[in-house]
Amino acid sequence: MSTATANGNDDDFTTRNQQGMLASQRLKANNVPTEANRTGRFSGYFPLGYKEGFSQWWANVPAAKAEHAVMSYIPYLKQPPTHTHSGNSLPSETPSTSSISEDSSNNAQAVQTHSNSDPYGPRQWHSKLVKLSGKDRALNEFSVERIDEAIDQNLVMLHGYGAGLGFFYKNFEGLSRVKGWKLYALDLLGMGRSSRPPFRLKANTRQEQITEAENWFIDALEEWRVQRKIDRFTLLGHSLGGYMAVAYALKYPGHLNKLVLASPVGIPEDPYAVNADMPEPGDSTLANEFTQDQQADVKDASNPRVPESAKTGDNNNFLNARSKAQQTGKTDNNNPPPRKPLPKWLTYLWDANVSPFSLVRWSGPLGPRLVSGWTSRRFSHLGPEESQALHTYAYSLFKQRGSGEYALSYILAPGAFARSPLIRRIQGVGRQYLQPDGSTTSTVESEARRRENGIPIVLMYGENDWMDIAGGFAAEQKLKDEKAKILQDATDQERRKDNGSAKVTVIKRAGHHVYLDGWEEFNEVMREEMEDVTRRAKQS
Repeated sequence: MSTATANGNDDDFTTRNQQGMLASQRLKANNVPTEANRTGRFSGYFPLGYKEGFSQWWANVPAAKAEHAVMSYIPYLKQPPTHTHSGNSLPSETPSTSSISEDSSNNAQAVQTHSNSDPYGPRQWHSKLVKLSGKDRALNEFSVERIDEAIDQNLVMLHGYGAGLGFFYKNFEGLSRVKGWKLYALDLLGMGRSSRPPFRLKANTRQEQITEAENWFIDALEEWRVQRKIDRFTLLGHSLGGYMAVAYALKYPGHLNKLVLASPVGIPEDPYAVNADMPEPGDSTLANEFTQDQQADVKDASNPRVPESAKTGDNNNFLNARSKAQQTGKTDNNNPPPRKPLPKWLTYLWDANVSPFSLVRWSGPLGPRLVSGWTSRRFSHLGPEESQALHTYAYSLFKQRGSGEYALSYILAPGAFARSPLIRRIQGVGRQYLQPDGSTTSTVESEARRRENGIPIVLMYGENDWMDIAGGFAAEQKLKDEKAKILQDATDQERRKDNGSAKVTVIKRAGHHVYLDGWEEFNEVMREEMEDVTRRAKQS
């Protein structure tokens, strides 16, 4: 078992990034000509030059290698462990071709960092592919645990649409400082470096298709939990991962200590997403995910609509966001306002399940250049080497065989509105009825059932988030209303046992990717939430 040495302290980590940013800014300020700005009018959208893009396509860096390069930026972890059971071979377009290697030589040895090189150690870091039942079903897992300490709590982290666990690289070290905790980051089934089985639905009705698409992901998460013998855990989900975290809590109750939703997708109500075959995007500004420059529009910008008192803590308020949230549940679904229909070509592509990643795969040598249209803006606040590693990682994932990405059109409509909005059902999180055996499907008489006592729910947004925070405030209010309703006739003992709570937190100078844009504050807030779980467990 190999042991890593220190990679530097937190100050070195921050300084290295700052120096890289200054260097890139000097190039822009001096108008230094590069291939990226000599390639014509489209260079503003896709800054990677044709020649460099072709070189990246030709190099065809495996996803395992790209993930390893990103993980090497984790402080104190000089040689991150990286299994090569998946993402180490050329992606196949043949659905029947397995993406999993059975060779034991592809296992990764756990890496330990000790107190002489890791001031928050000793810790153990591990990369593994966890096989599930059925054909070609496995989840990519990265874990961190503290050595010589009893593991009392577990944190599970889920990424967003089309992404991978590697994007949490700035969080693993900071969050694993909390004593008594073990961290797990998972790639969703059919995304990242998890296996990519064919995505097919058998359901015919709209609601059945939504449920089956959700189950495709959350059933895999539950099977993973059972394999890991984890009874209860804290679940953190970003964007689509947040949506799936809520769906998991509703289908598999009784296993969560706390739910943290980082800029979750799919909360607000939108009549077009629910009723129309193909709704038009509203004010959710999903386009900002592709056009927003992270340095200029997020890191260097402060949202004037957000008072300083709203950017941390429990009593956040985006001025009119709460009043807007109160209107969320008052939409007249029967008589929605007139709206221009979507272009037919977009409707056709959405119906045909043509994802953005399909375009990357079809474009061949132009793929890296297309991806640079997103990565150049998304990682513009990072140093050149770090942002390049993330670009390579993103492209290595986007070019993989399509699988879980095809669930999107069943779950979301254009504009990031959900077909089955979470605002309609989030109040059930932590309030489900359980059977004596802990299941929700037992044949035991209903009189013998008990109800969950609620769980703390944190909704986290970036100060410059394109995701509508009004949905977060609406969800917070709905959860509080449900708690008040349940405890209305409760005894004093039942009130004391209730653990339900909800709050909205805003991370300063961060956008939709709060865990990366404002990683220092995000890690600090998360550590406080984890320590709160520990305190609650000791008091129970």
